[in-house]
Order: sequence, then structure tokens, then C-alpha cells
Amino acid sequence: MRLMFLGDVVGRSGRAGITARLPGLRAEWGLDFVVVNGENATSGAGLSADHAKALLAAGADCVTLGDHAFDQKDMLSYIETEPRILRPLNYAKTAPGKGARVFEAKGGRKVLVAQVLGQVFMKRPFDDPFSAIDAVLRAHPLGGAVQAAVVEIHCEATSEKMGMGHWCDGRASLVVGAHTHVPTADAQILPGGTGFQSDAGMCGDYNSVIGMDKLEPMRRFVTGMPKERFTPANGEATLCGTYVETDDRTGKATKIRMIRVGGGLEGARP
Repeated sequence: MRLMFLGDVVGRSGRAGITARLPGLRAEWGLDFVVVNGENATSGAGLSADHAKALLAAGADCVTLGDHAFDQKDMLSYIETEPRILRPLNYAKTAPGKGARVFEAKGGRKVLVAQVLGQVFMKRPFDDPFSAIDAVLRAHPLGGAVQAAVVEIHCEATSEKMGMGHWCDGRASLVVGAHTHVPTADAQILPGGTGFQSDAGMCGDYNSVIGMDKLEPMRRFVTGMPKERFTPANGEATLCGTYVETDDRTGKATKIRMIRVGGGLEGARP
């Protein structure tokens, strides 16, 4: 199976990049299943129902959220009506929606997608992500209940992301990090057969400070004082993510590549 994960969509630039490029990439690369993190797609903070619909219409099979899952209040109700949107598995127990779900890809093949939030350097404490994902993977074994499994670890620390990769090794097709908006150069297949990348990066304007217009972040770095709200940069987006090919029989990764398409970063394709 050919799977792709695209990192955090940031603002109008990221949405435009997804709308313009994802349909063509699906066809060109013969993608069977696409996961897109959309938690910064609406004004850089959260995801509205309308923007969620646009990402799904562009070709996302599943849209994940993150620590900004419910910054846009209409997501509280919309997530209950749209099963293709996932919030973190270890979010508040009373939160609407689900953190893991099995989807059907081409040919009736089953794909598990699950997302967890990390704990290190995050602004609020979340439940243990390792225990949370362990229960899900035990219930959906590769090569049995599902033909592929994608785990997103949404957090700050690369060490925690790497720990999650090794925790899931041999039990997931892909473990990929998100949240920091900067792609890491460590795409690899771990010893047990799980594809891994610490952070997929973002889908947004890289002539920015992690997707935001440069002026206000730079002012805060220099003065230590906020003046205005952060606003997303609106130049051409680079779509950043991870591409994985898997063996349908075992669910394990046979190939992994970093993805960078469009915008100001050097291109990288499968």
C-alpha cells in the first residue's frame, strides 16, 4: 500500500497548497491512503468545519487535529458527525470525537489511524500516550485486523517522538511526528519494520517563523513583549510530509521517503 502523511496545515497558504496539489499527487504517486494534520489550518489555530470539508474534498482520507483540536468551537459538534476527523487519543476523556479509527482504503484494505499527544514541554498535562497507543495497537494487529497502521505523535520533544517510534516498532506501518512545523531529516525503517520520521514538518509558508508572519514573533524575541496576535504567513506553501510503502501481508514498511513539494524548500519526492 502507498501511504502519505502531510504535516500541520497552517493558515490560508497551507489550505491553498493542499487544494492545489494534493489531487495531482494522489494520481501521480498512486496513493492509496492520505492522512493530513489540519490543526492549524484556520487562522493558525484549530480547524473549522468548513476548512475541514475543504481538506477532505482535496483528497485527505483522514484529518488529524492536535493540542489546538477545539480552538475553533464548531469542531466540538462537527467532529461527532464526521468520522474522518480524529482528535488525540489521550485528550480529555470527555472530549467529543475519537482518537483512533479503522478506515477502508482501495481494494477493501483496512488502515488504522491513531493520534496521541506527547507530554514533554507541552503546555498542559495529557494522559500517558504510550499506554494509550499500546491498547489500540494490541486490538488491531498488523497483518490481521488491519493491513496498515499510521500513528501520529503530536508533541514538542524529538526524544519523545523517537521513543514512540521504538515503542510501536513492528506494530505500526508508520510512526510520524508533528507539531513543530519543521521537517526532520531522519526518515528510516526501524529494525522491527516500522517507518519513522521525528517530524513531518508543515504545509505552509516557510518564509516565516514556523508558519507565522515574521514581524510579531521577532518583536517578541527582541523585546519580550507581545504587541499583536500571531497571523499566518501567506506566501506559497511547501507541502511537507512522509511517504511510505507497505507490505499488505505484514503491514510493515518497505520504503520511506520525506516529501517536500512547492514553495521555498528544496523538493523531495518518492
